Amino acid sequence: MSPELISILVLVVVFVIATTRSVNMGALAFAAAFGVGTLVADLDADGIFAGFPGDLFVVLVGVTYLFAIARANGTTDWLVHAAVRLVRGRVALIPWVMFALTGALTAIGAVSPAAVAIVAPIALSFATRYAISPLLMGTMVVHGAQAGGFSPISIYGSIVNGIVEREGLPGSEVTLFLASLIANLVIAGVLFVLFGGRKLWARGAVAPEDDGAVGTDTESTGAGADTGTGSGGGSGTGFGPGGTAPAAVAVRPAQDADATGAGLRLTPARIATLVALIALVVAVLGFDLDAGLTAVSLAVVLSTAWPDDSRRAVGEIAWSTVLLICGVLTYVGVLEEIGTITWAGEGVGGIGVPLLAAVLLCYIGAIVSAFASSVGIMGALIPLAVPFLAQGEIGAVGMVAALAVSATVVDVSPFSTNGALVLAAAPEAERERFFRQLMVYGGIVVAAVPALAWLVLVVPGFG
Repeated sequence: MSPELISILVLVVVFVIATTRSVNMGALAFAAAFGVGTLVADLDADGIFAGFPGDLFVVLVGVTYLFAIARANGTTDWLVHAAVRLVRGRVALIPWVMFALTGALTAIGAVSPAAVAIVAPIALSFATRYAISPLLMGTMVVHGAQAGGFSPISIYGSIVNGIVEREGLPGSEVTLFLASLIANLVIAGVLFVLFGGRKLWARGAVAPEDDGAVGTDTESTGAGADTGTGSGGGSGTGFGPGGTAPAAVAVRPAQDADATGAGLRLTPARIATLVALIALVVAVLGFDLDAGLTAVSLAVVLSTAWPDDSRRAVGEIAWSTVLLICGVLTYVGVLEEIGTITWAGEGVGGIGVPLLAAVLLCYIGAIVSAFASSVGIMGALIPLAVPFLAQGEIGAVGMVAALAVSATVVDVSPFSTNGALVLAAAPEAERERFFRQLMVYGGIVVAAVPALAWLVLVVPGFG
C-alpha cells in the first residue's frame, strides 16, 4: 500500500475515533502525525513540526485572550447594547450587519482570518445575549468575509488573479469577485431563513434597555422552534429542522446601567478595551501587523493595568479549540510532506475527461481547503487544471471562479482558520455542541457547493 493511501486511511480512522469515542481530535491528529510521519514518511520531529500552524496558534490564543478580558470587564456587553441601538432594536438586522462588515473589511484588503478574528467575538456575544443561533451568526461572519474576499483589490483576489496571469490563462477579475459574492450571499440568505431569521423578524424591535429581559419569553426567543440551533442545551447536535429544540437563553441584566436604564456606563477599563480593539483593527488592516501577536500585546497591557478584571482571562482562552485545530493542521502538514495532496491532484488531472476532471478538482479543493490554506490549495490546483484547459473544452474563467468558490466557501469548517476563530468565540458551555454543528454544516457545504459551482460556472463554458 502506498504511503499516500495509508495517510488518507489514517485520517479516516482519526475522524471515526474522535466521533465515536469523544476524544479530542487534535490529540489524535498529533499522534497520527507522529506515527505516520515516523513510520511511513521517515520524517524526524522537525519534519513533523514543520506543519504545526504557529501563526494560527498565536492568533487563536491572542484573540480569545483579548476578548476574554473584554467579556470580563463588560466591554462586549456595551458593544452589543450599542449595536442594538444602532439598528433601532431590530435584532434581525444584526446578522446582516456582521455579514456586511466582514465583507467590507476583506473587500478593501483585509486578510479573511483577520476580519473574522475582529468581528466573530462581538457577533457571538450578541448571539448569546439575544438568543440568536450561534450557527447562524458564526456562518454569516465567515460567509461575509468570503463574499468580499475576491474583490480586485483584496488579498485573495490579487493572489488568484496573479496565478492566472502567471499561468497564461484568460481571466476576469469582475467574474471572480461576483462569483464569490453571489455564492456567499445566496448561502447567507438560505441560512438566515433556515436558522431563525424569520423568528427574528417576527420578534420585531427590542428596547436596548430591556437587555435583561431578552430570552425569557419562549415565544419571542424562538424556544421550541424547529431549527434546533438556538443557545439551549440538548442531547442531539441541534442541527437543522427536526433537531433538538433550543431553550430560552437566560441573560444577565445589563451591568452598570445608568440611573435612567438607558445603557451601560463606559468605565475607564471599558474605554481602554475599546481603544485596544480599535488599535487591533488599525494595526492589522492599516499596518499589516500580525493579528495574534498584536492581540496578545494589547491583552497584556490591559491585564497589567486592570489585573482584577483580567485574572481569569487566561483560563478562558479556548485551549481545547487550540489543541483541536493545531493537531489536525499538523497532520495535514505531514500529508503535504508525503505528497498526498499532489498525488491526488495529479491523479485527477490525468483522467482525460475535462468536465469530470473539473468537478473532481473542485471537490479536492473543497476537501483540502477545509483543513488547510484556501489560497494555497488554489495555487496548487490552478496549474494542475492548465493541461485540460488548454484543450479548449473548459472555459478558464469559469473554472478558476469555480475553484475559488469551492476552496473558500468551506472555510466554515471548524478545522479552517475562519471556522476555528468562530468556534473559539463561542461560549465555553456551547462550544462542543457548536463544534458538532459546524462539522455537519461544513460537511454539507463540502458535499454540495463544488457540484453547484461546477454546474453554474464550468458546464456553461464561461471564458
